[in-house]
Formats: sequence, C-alpha cells, structure tokens
Amino acid sequence: MKKFPLYISGEQSSDGDITITAPFDGSEIATAVSADLPAVKSALATAHALYENRDSWLPTSKRLEILSKAAHIISERVEELTLDAAREGGKPYVDSKVEVIRAIDGIRSCIETIRTDSGRTIPMNLNPASSNRFAFTRREPIGVVVAVSAFNHPFNLIVHQVAPAIAVGCPVIVKPAENTPISCFNFVEILYEAGLPKEWCQAMVIKDLSVATELVTDPRVSFFSFIGSAKVGWMLRSKLAPGARCALEHGGAAPVIVTADADLDKAVPLLAKGGFYHAGQVCVSVQRIFAHKSVAIDLANRLAAIARKQKVGDPTSPKTDVGPLIRPRETDRIDEWVKEALDKGAKLICGGKKISDSCYECTVLLDPPDDVKVSKLEIFGPVICVYSFDDLDEAITRANNVPFAFQAAVFTKDINTAMRAYARLNASAVMVNEHTAFRVDWMPFAGLKQSGLGIGGIPYTIHDMQIEKMMVLRSDEL
Repeated sequence: MKKFPLYISGEQSSDGDITITAPFDGSEIATAVSADLPAVKSALATAHALYENRDSWLPTSKRLEILSKAAHIISERVEELTLDAAREGGKPYVDSKVEVIRAIDGIRSCIETIRTDSGRTIPMNLNPASSNRFAFTRREPIGVVVAVSAFNHPFNLIVHQVAPAIAVGCPVIVKPAENTPISCFNFVEILYEAGLPKEWCQAMVIKDLSVATELVTDPRVSFFSFIGSAKVGWMLRSKLAPGARCALEHGGAAPVIVTADADLDKAVPLLAKGGFYHAGQVCVSVQRIFAHKSVAIDLANRLAAIARKQKVGDPTSPKTDVGPLIRPRETDRIDEWVKEALDKGAKLICGGKKISDSCYECTVLLDPPDDVKVSKLEIFGPVICVYSFDDLDEAITRANNVPFAFQAAVFTKDINTAMRAYARLNASAVMVNEHTAFRVDWMPFAGLKQSGLGIGGIPYTIHDMQIEKMMVLRSDEL
C-alpha cells in the first residue's frame, strides 16, 4: 500500500497519517502524511519567498513547456490514473476515464490561453491632463494561490485549480479532499516530472480544520480557490486576509423545465445521464424537473425505465454505470430524505432503497411537496424529482424558489418558450434541450446566490489569478 508524503519544501513535521479508503467497499488503498501547523507555515513561507523574488519567476516559455510535458505524461498514463480516480472517488471507470482525458484538454486550454494573453493600451492625449502620455498594461501573477478542492472529480478539479496557477506563474499550495487525495498527488508528481521545481506547487492533506483554516487565511495568500460545500466556503471567505481574492464553487439544486411540446425521446436519456452520473454527486446534477402535466407521468416513467437498467456497483469495472456515494453516511442521509418525501405525499416511481452501505438505487420521485428536503436542498445523490405544472411562469417561480442558482435547463421546440425561460430562470447558464450538467472547460461556470462566487472555467480562472498592471509613460514626443 503506497504512502504519500508531504509535498512541501522545507519543514517536514506532521500530524500523523490518514488512511484513504475506497468508498465502494471500505478497503484501504493508501495512506498519506497529514500536515501540521509548522508544515503549513513552512509551505506558505516557501511560496511567499518565491513570489517576492522576481528574479526566480519562471519565464512563460518554461511554464508552457512544463504544462505541455505534463499533458503528454497524462496521455501516456490514462489507464492507471483512471483506476486511481475511480477507486478513490467512486466515479465509474468509464466516466473517470473521460475525466482524465478531459484534464489533458484543460491543460491545453491553459497553454492556449497564455499564448494569446496580452495587455491593452489605455487612451491618452484626450485632454490637457493626458497630453504627452502613453499608457499600456500587461498581466502579472497575483501572488500565492491556495486551492482547496472537492472529492467528486478528484483529478480534473485539481487541474482546474492548479494548472492555471502554474500557467500564470503563481506559486500554488493545494489541499485536496481528505477522501480523494491520490489523484491530486498523482498530478503534482507529474508536474515535477515535467520539470516544475517542487517549491512552485506544494500539496498536502490536513485533518485538523483549524490548521486548514490557518493555511487559507494567512495574509501571504493572494488568491483562494475553493470547491466544496457552501457552509465551509462562505465561512472561509469571511476569514480571508484583507486584499485576498477568491473564487468559490458550491452546489446547487439544478432545475429543468420540460414543456408539453418537448421531444421526450431525446430529452429523457439526457436527463437520466445528468441526474444519475456519478450517483448524482455533481454540483449541477439534474435534480428538479418541472414537467407540464400532460407529459409529467410519461416522463417520470421513462426516467424510471432507464434508472432500473443502471448497473450500480464497483466503480473500477467498465460495466458499472453508477458507483457508490462517497461515504456511508451520505447513503443514509439520502435514504432519510427520500423517506421524508414519500411520507409527505411524493409518489415513488422507482428506487428508493439502499443497495448497500455505500450504494443507493437510482430513484425517481413524482411530485414531492415543495417544502421537503429533496425539493429545497441539494440532494447530491442519484435521485431525480419530477414536478407537474400547468403554467410556465408558475414552473419558473417554483424553480427559482431556492437559495441556489447555478445552471438550469429547458426542453422545448418553441424558441419563444426557450427565450422566456432563459430570461426568467435564476441561473448563470441556461441550457436549451441539454441537461444542466453540460460543461466544457473553456466556458464560464459560475454559481450565484449561495452557489458560489466568481467565475470558473480555464480562461476565467487564469484571469482571476492575474493582476493587470499599467505603465504610464510621459514624453514630449508623444
């Protein structure tokens, strides 16, 4: 069983080890050294000194060379990286392989973004005060980046947080989710192998929440990247040092509107994939479908037909469609939420039971009350709720009646209906005839309200990790 060290330059004291277990069967798959406060302070000191010494900054050409080599190394190790991600995170093999391949494309997006990165000229000579001046800007790294990541996409999320920092030239310290650090450490080791000096990217697990808070809130941190629960994200944001910027990506309760004229033959497979993918453990997973009363029961039954065919089990098997929940307590929680909905009047179309301590049946509920947990909160499990509606505006009002806003969707053949839903749904993106979990890594990806702060997506993260620095030049020749 492999033991992962602290990926920290300098101080090597620790807070003991953590054991990493497979969520499917609880088997021990690795251990990792946990950082204590001295180790965290050492990592921060190293990163800050590196940024302050501008003579030590890596030139752009070197950073791009490192990223290019890293992408090549990943492409040669897709199989082993896929198995590690599937085993530690529970996402099925087929989907984990897509994640690893997608990460390669994310790194290439970093390279392409930096290759076209530029400043701008600022208009001068417009009045006496600006006469004989020329002004321009260029982009520089913002400073030390601290990234705290989530479990549900253990390889690609790290790439989204770390590769942009490397691309722009920020020293980065990354803390992966305690449940899924292996993919993070694999990527960090690949960066080192590609030629990145180790002090530019340091990584560690931290089991003491107070120590993790010290890492995030240290005044030497210039940018904080967080993917995880809203409760933790907003708490940490409130404690950031003055001047520190941040990007927060939390969860949601993604709404879908399906109108009477929607093509169900095309819509249902998309909605099932969007709801049951990774056992629903996706921040924009299809959760709440508001379907016109003329199609709601048919839609629910069609979803159930797909749900019953899903092979739930070992995520390392290429035949598995849906894997486990990340922890047994999540399986228990989902079961409690479903039972609450049924007790208060929801109709069970399929599923509704635990398969094991770690796996839950793909579940479809019809018309849960609006005041139960599955209707108000993020399920983060393989449960899709279908709600009947009479009037489009009523459906939009109900869809908006949660404290979250991320991505939403509408299925219709009518352009006016699509535009009305687009204009009125609380969302940063509205998909038309596509499920709510659609994403490519160069598009903006942003949680609103309690769902987050800032904009994700490779180019947008790169922009956030830079400052635009201006020079004003005065000359009589201008």
